[in-house]
Amino acid sequence: MTEHISTVNTNSEMELPSVNSEQILDEQLKTKKYEMREYESFDDMNLNEKLLRGVYAHGFEKPSSIQTRGIVPLSLGYDIIAQSQSGTGKTATFLLGSLNQIDVNLKKPQTLVLAPGRELARQIYRVMKALGNYMGISSALIIGGTRVDDNFKILDKGAQYVVGTPGRVYDMIKRYALKIDKIKSFIMDEADEMLSRGFKDQIYDIFQYIPPKSQVCLFSATMSPAALEMTENFMTNPVKILVKKEELTLEGIKQYYLGVEQENWKIATLIDLYDKLSISQSIIFANSRRKAEYIKEQLAAKNFTVHCIHGEMPQPERNKIMDDFRSGNLRILISTDIIARGIDVQSVSIVINYDIPRYREVYIHRIGRSGRYGKKGIAINFVTEKEYEVLKGIIEFYDSEIEPIPPDIKDLIN
Repeated sequence: MTEHISTVNTNSEMELPSVNSEQILDEQLKTKKYEMREYESFDDMNLNEKLLRGVYAHGFEKPSSIQTRGIVPLSLGYDIIAQSQSGTGKTATFLLGSLNQIDVNLKKPQTLVLAPGRELARQIYRVMKALGNYMGISSALIIGGTRVDDNFKILDKGAQYVVGTPGRVYDMIKRYALKIDKIKSFIMDEADEMLSRGFKDQIYDIFQYIPPKSQVCLFSATMSPAALEMTENFMTNPVKILVKKEELTLEGIKQYYLGVEQENWKIATLIDLYDKLSISQSIIFANSRRKAEYIKEQLAAKNFTVHCIHGEMPQPERNKIMDDFRSGNLRILISTDIIARGIDVQSVSIVINYDIPRYREVYIHRIGRSGRYGKKGIAINFVTEKEYEVLKGIIEFYDSEIEPIPPDIKDLIN
């Protein structure tokens, strides 16, 4: 990624080449291996005082495991590959590390964060604004479903921190509205999905514009061997914070399955479950838009207050539904996998897989919507005989325990 500085044997009669000290630092970062250590307090991380104020104002008291290991090397400019289970503080890790590098006097984009979905990008942006509240930095959220003219206006004001989705970000780069020649940090959240077939070409196109000396940081709950292999093409000596696959089962989340003889019996089973249980907030995942809308109609007919969210909805409607859900005004949300990754709603206690996910990698992201930040959560999987074979594959893949739903499930939840 960087041009190597050639060293020259010199004597007193030879002129030393003039080398920028910043360039030397860049070279040292790319060639020297970071010695991993844990920082048990935010105060020990040499963070900007105004940023530290934002940390405590946001309610953080002690760094999580990934934060103890990831914030400092990221703030020092190292490339990072970080894998940690859902709800452990990945977002704050890359936000704090990159916010700490912002030069408030340079009115140009210095950090670019990409997320695969609009809801996740909005969430990252909201947390970034909270943590950086006292720093006086300018920022921009660049996502699809919003007015291009609005993107132009906010970028023209000199956004220093940019969060967005790949398609719209690349569009703004091509239109010369988003100038990234001063980017220090290029960060991908849910990196395994970003490097998958659906986004790979867009990421490649954006990466062509990223300055060679920029650090590249990848964060995800799962990282496939193919994705890790791909990183060798565009990362230099990255600091790796990786969790083994067998450690990815989510502590604090009890996983159960509920056998249903026929697909069309699932609705009655779902209604019966909600009638019996007192649930604060829950998410029901379905594999398609039509299924999600069908579940909504059936629950609404039984006087449940419920909404569904999917990728074909207008962005303002999606925003309102998610805002209502986060504020607690909405208790039951039905969704496709559009919010399976990264979405953080602290009071979600139950995730119901009405359909078993088509891809086993998605399972851990779905159930990770409950049990955030060490809180207890429950995942209930509705399975027909056909789906049970898929569930067995998930159990084997994660070496996890998914038990039959117990008779005392009411006592476990209430």
